[in-house]
Amino acid sequence: MSKTTNALGAYLRARRELVTPQQAGIPDDGVRRVPGLRREEVAMLAGISADYYLRLERGRDRNPSAQVLESIARVLHLDDDHVAHLRTLVAQAPRPRRRRSRKEIPPPGALKLLDSLAQPAFIEGRYFDVLASNDLARALSPRLAVGGNQLRDLFLDPAEQALYPDWQDMTECLIASLRQAVGNDIDDPRFIELTGELSLASSRFRQLWARYEIRGQRGTQIRLDHPQIGEMTLNRERLSIAGTGDQMLVVYHPDAGSSEADKLSLLASAGLPASDARRELRQPSS
Repeated sequence: MSKTTNALGAYLRARRELVTPQQAGIPDDGVRRVPGLRREEVAMLAGISADYYLRLERGRDRNPSAQVLESIARVLHLDDDHVAHLRTLVAQAPRPRRRRSRKEIPPPGALKLLDSLAQPAFIEGRYFDVLASNDLARALSPRLAVGGNQLRDLFLDPAEQALYPDWQDMTECLIASLRQAVGNDIDDPRFIELTGELSLASSRFRQLWARYEIRGQRGTQIRLDHPQIGEMTLNRERLSIAGTGDQMLVVYHPDAGSSEADKLSLLASAGLPASDARRELRQPSS
């Protein structure tokens, strides 16, 4: 993860290997030693020389023109998020040496807002560290306690994996979002520590990390299978906290009047033993 890492070349190679000849509209001769397109095919479709494209992938030229980037992006079927990331990888002025990761501290106003919310909510940092959470968030998942890391838990903790029926989709989403969040700032010690740990411990992480998917998290629906209150679908919103750079307030909220709203109310109710929650939900109302 040093400054000499050929991030542009690695990104181009990974994305090239995901595009099939059929997708690119060229004949497939059936004899391919590597997945996806060959370098010379990308060059031909982008209207540049094969030698120049080879220099880009090998890191010998790190300052292609905007027109060249646009042509390559078209060939590799890159969407807006992927193109934005591609532009961060071209030659830039040297960044100041980072001595240590800056500690992420949620502002007091955000903490007050968090405590006032009736829905499960927490504050996450740039690398999905849990910086603060309310009681209902921790009731939804004990791993959402301060000091936890959502990436580590999702890839390494079987209990957290069981909470999400769409676990594979969740892992894809988080990895693509991490790629977008870090951009070309790959010298951050926290980033190096986290990705290094997960690369060693999880084959799923290694597989997804190698794909170089780039996608920001947006408002969406999340399916959960809670051990006490059963399956439910909640809306997830991620709200940027002004003045913090990368901190987000994440809120899980049900549709009004839904069974999910009833289940969250039950989970939040004081004095109800967890073992009795599912049973009470099944009882017919009077």
